[in-house]
Amino acid sequence: MSIDRASMAAKCQEQLERSGIRVDKVQHNLSPASLIEVAIRRREGILSLTGALTVNTGKYTGRSPDDRFIVDDEITHNTVNWGKVNHRLSPEKYDLIFDRLKVHLDKKEFFVFDGFVGADSSVRLPIRVLTDKAWQCLFSTQIFVKPNASELQTFVPEFSLISVNNFKANPLTDGTKSETFIIINFSKKMVIIGSTSYAGEIKKAMFSIMSYLLPIKGIFPMHCSANVGPNGDAALFFGLSGTGKTTLSADKDRYLVGDDEHGWSQNGIFNFEGGCYAKCIHLKKENEPQIWNAIRFGAVMENVVVNQNTRLADFDDGGITENTRVVYPLEYIPRSIIPGLACHPKVIIFLTADAFGVMPPISKLSREGGMYHFMSGYTSKLAGTERGITEPQETFSQCFGAPFMLLSADRYAQMLGQKLLAHNTKVYLINTGWSGGPYGVGKRINLNYTRSMVKVVIDGTLENEAFEHHEIFNLDIPAACPGVPSEILNPANTWPDKEKYNTAALRLASLFVKNFEKFSDVSPEIKRAGPIL
Repeated sequence: MSIDRASMAAKCQEQLERSGIRVDKVQHNLSPASLIEVAIRRREGILSLTGALTVNTGKYTGRSPDDRFIVDDEITHNTVNWGKVNHRLSPEKYDLIFDRLKVHLDKKEFFVFDGFVGADSSVRLPIRVLTDKAWQCLFSTQIFVKPNASELQTFVPEFSLISVNNFKANPLTDGTKSETFIIINFSKKMVIIGSTSYAGEIKKAMFSIMSYLLPIKGIFPMHCSANVGPNGDAALFFGLSGTGKTTLSADKDRYLVGDDEHGWSQNGIFNFEGGCYAKCIHLKKENEPQIWNAIRFGAVMENVVVNQNTRLADFDDGGITENTRVVYPLEYIPRSIIPGLACHPKVIIFLTADAFGVMPPISKLSREGGMYHFMSGYTSKLAGTERGITEPQETFSQCFGAPFMLLSADRYAQMLGQKLLAHNTKVYLINTGWSGGPYGVGKRINLNYTRSMVKVVIDGTLENEAFEHHEIFNLDIPAACPGVPSEILNPANTWPDKEKYNTAALRLASLFVKNFEKFSDVSPEIKRAGPIL
């Protein structure tokens, strides 16, 4: 079925006007090639040597979590886990900002993507993304699930997102913390974003919405990547940005389901997205060939330094930010599964990038230990992922995605525990961070070693090894692991000074214990699964 783009644009404009939004012109669901042409004509970016569109996001090169708000109304008031992560905004303040935003939109050209969040057609969310940048529409086209021609003909969005890069809030009157804002309104089924060009805000706002809506349907929303082996054995990789979810799930011997966001229903797992959003600082073809080869025409690179003459990308240059990014559609990855559906996972791997260099490279968790570490969500924030982060900092991000999870950590952890029990899923914790000392002294654990750990966890080989107990972290670590030097498996052995190791390990263990004190309603069995002082 062919698409009458003119009639679709007119229909979209009528729908917007019924919401009080008037724009002069709508460019509706343009092809990636057309959006690239428009972006270049408008000088929004340039093409790299490999054909990827390269853009600079300006002042904001990472997420701005302190500027994200949820409208506090009758839907969210008693359900959202309010606090340091989920900030309240009154309906009145939202209306104040939105009314000014509508005036700002009047008689301007905008780009619209209509599509879906969720590869499972039975629970997917129809969304509309309205942006004032052609490249951000291209980003949305590549990261979300594209509709086919027949789906577009009858398309009605359930949630809309408006991203206007040069519209600012007034903190003195609007209730925001700065001129930047990301506001989710469940009553209006609307997200509005202003004064930031970082496209990750678009992606993560939609994940936040899914994390709120899916548990009501009994579906477990997960900030994780996923892949499947030739025999249908699915694996999940949980972790915050920079811990290796995208890198480790892009495995040449397995099939990629998705690199970041999934749901786990009674039928199995499904990808929320239709694309990948990979960090590419220090990207090398020999280490990550699939991601390297995906950076071609149709992909969008954010804040990657590109030589203006040769158009060659310098992935080692973090001069703009360490948080350089590339978005590309799933079909750019060989052996990807489209649509992104798979069976119940056999293995779950929690990834942490420990900047202290004291966590074991790999350890096996019990069901209670899995729930403990899921609720803890320990890692180190890596440079550039968020505004103001210039070197790794320890952080506990519950559910390995606190900035995007709107309900309580216990609610999500109970869903995890039920899934582990129902499907006999094994859980491992892998440290992709430092060994032999802290950041600046030790070294990042070799990626090839990490890949070997992942392989033997998924194929079950590691279950045949003997395990020893790490007394401080209360973890079971293997005495040997195929493909990995045995001397690095116990992190204390990699430190020249064992007393310094114990001091650093006890310090981190105490941080685990202190952080977990905020979870007052969990069972004693889960509490006992954590570090012991």
